[in-house]
Amino acid sequence: MAEYMRGASEVAVIRMCNPPLNTISDVTLRALKQEVNRANIDPTVKAVVICGANGKFSAGADIRGFSVGIHKYTLNLESVVAFIEKSEKPFVAAIEDLAFGGGLELALGCHYRIANMKAQVSLPEVTIGLLPGAGGTQRLPRLIGVPAALDMIITGKHVPATEALKLEILDEIVEENPVEAAIKLAQRILGQPLGPRRLSLKQTPKLPNMEAILYEALLKVKKQAAGCLAPEMCFRAVEASVYLPFEEGIRKEKELFLLLCTSGQAKALQYAFFAQRISEKWMLPNGASWKTAPPQPIRKAAVIGLGTMGQGIVVSLVKAKIPVVALEKDKKHLEIAKKAIKASLERNALRMQLKDKILDIHKSKLLHFTLDFGALKDVDLVIEAVFEDMVLKKEIFYKLSEVCKPGTVWGTNTSCLDIDEIASITNRPQQVIGTHFFSPAHVMKLIEIIHGQHTSPTVIATVMNLAKIMDKCGVVVENCFGFVGNRLLFPYNEQTYFLLEEGSTPEEMDKIMEEFGFKLGPFKVADLAGLDVGWKSRIGQGLTGANLPLGTPPRQRDGRRYCPLPDILCEKGRYGQKTGKGWYLYDKPGGKTAKFDPWLHDFLQNYRNAHNITIRTITQEEILERCLYSLINEGFQILSEGIASCPEAIDTIYINGYGWPRYKGGPMFYASEIGLPKILTKLQKYAEANPDIPKLQPSPFLQKLVTLGSPPLKNWASLVRSQQSKL
Repeated sequence: MAEYMRGASEVAVIRMCNPPLNTISDVTLRALKQEVNRANIDPTVKAVVICGANGKFSAGADIRGFSVGIHKYTLNLESVVAFIEKSEKPFVAAIEDLAFGGGLELALGCHYRIANMKAQVSLPEVTIGLLPGAGGTQRLPRLIGVPAALDMIITGKHVPATEALKLEILDEIVEENPVEAAIKLAQRILGQPLGPRRLSLKQTPKLPNMEAILYEALLKVKKQAAGCLAPEMCFRAVEASVYLPFEEGIRKEKELFLLLCTSGQAKALQYAFFAQRISEKWMLPNGASWKTAPPQPIRKAAVIGLGTMGQGIVVSLVKAKIPVVALEKDKKHLEIAKKAIKASLERNALRMQLKDKILDIHKSKLLHFTLDFGALKDVDLVIEAVFEDMVLKKEIFYKLSEVCKPGTVWGTNTSCLDIDEIASITNRPQQVIGTHFFSPAHVMKLIEIIHGQHTSPTVIATVMNLAKIMDKCGVVVENCFGFVGNRLLFPYNEQTYFLLEEGSTPEEMDKIMEEFGFKLGPFKVADLAGLDVGWKSRIGQGLTGANLPLGTPPRQRDGRRYCPLPDILCEKGRYGQKTGKGWYLYDKPGGKTAKFDPWLHDFLQNYRNAHNITIRTITQEEILERCLYSLINEGFQILSEGIASCPEAIDTIYINGYGWPRYKGGPMFYASEIGLPKILTKLQKYAEANPDIPKLQPSPFLQKLVTLGSPPLKNWASLVRSQQSKL
């Protein structure tokens, strides 16, 4: 709702009240319009201040609470913004802490804007597949120019008050309460003409080379959007502000907004937005939760193993202002890591325009490099980040048992190993937890948090809280080989290898997957990550190498089809980018540009001939379905086993850690949109054609859901819990 009150003499104050962030619901919007009209017709009111209750202006539209539909709601909001702007009485927006989305559009309809120092403003609609639909794409460019407006609207970034003042989004910023300052400003401007303050009457500033600027901006948007519609539609709306009168620009904005509403991408992006919040509720399939467990404070942390992953974890902790003890096995590796970590922190400081902080990095008490395990005696958290070797990890955790204080949380950065086996070597298994970061750890948002059989609720709560402090997305999962993300990845990669045997090529499959929306196809990803990483894991599992039982068929393991192609490449020293050759050829070791490799294609042909494989034409449809549907099938199996608490957790993991296009909502959402009967039918077809590939056999849980009439995704988790309670 909105409250109307008299402030100082001749100034009315309209306060929006919809805690906690004063989102503009249907009810709030109707009340706001009513109070604006009341102020307009009150002859004793000469000026109006609009503000928010409880120290917040407004976080914009409440996208979960529309009773009239998002498109109609946005039309209503734009009409209220226009109503305010056309008023003959000056309106001042008093922005406290935040003005996001519709909240900022509302402020742009006011004639003046004032904010407190810690306020931020943004138009983040692009992140949920939409564009600012209440005049934001037309008013903001008229106020601050096209380049700055495009930067804000296409990225959805938050702009701090100081920058907003420079851009002239704000007229003033104040240290404390902006409402009192807004009342004083309103009193000062009484009698001044409002025409120049109405943004709808302004022309968007045109630069001499405007057409070239727009052309370059469009190319950049298309490249970065990678199939997502919202960024380009945002561009088109801002472009309309340059060439069209305001009213026509508003019509264009509405047209583009409606297009996005009906595209399907907005639904997927909004699902992804809420899926992350659902997955952070720490709920397991058995209904257990750690919401009530108090997290321990992390005053000091340690990282063991300073390779690429360990370095990234150290940087993430330092950026979160947590003191870190960084430990390596020898002086040479320690010095290499020290240089790399400090260089990364300096680059981050420069990128954030914190040049005055570079000196602080070198003097910082946040970093202590050491070779001595004894330096870990007083830390609150240890994250072990050595390579995937169970013997080595258990050796380290045995030492931690001897060195660390009783309450220390012990995290292991493993991508697949058994957390319980690692914990078994310690005298405090309740303190052990999996902390699966993703590389590069200082960039990637996801942490898979794996609780073991004995992991305490407090330890889980502590690491979940740490993820938030580090500005990362933590998702709790159960312990199993590969956990959630890599378990989904195994059948996906497996299918790419089988399709390669049958006649496809790395180039063809990468192109198809990139057109689907992945930034990189599976073979480019493998070259980037290093083929040797998976190879070492397969050796450890006894799938390849000298320890195979005599007489094992080269393309079978335990009666199941197996493709040794990546193993053979590794045996030939082809590890990917790091060696300059893998599935592709690179100019040099460490090179980034993947090139066609004639040797590889000759090798594939010789391999097929040696194994009497008759190649065939494989359609794009089959490549997509076998790769994606086998991945989705594993997702249903993971749900049925209780490894993930809900489909939203799976989707959050795959979007944030594995490059699934956000605008397609995640693999489980994608399955629900495609239709579970279709997924089941296609899997049955491919399983019948390939009986030696178990991962194509449909999950019993998928079959059950189809039998139940394909209930909506939000019901799947409760059906799993119901199924488990009957066992």
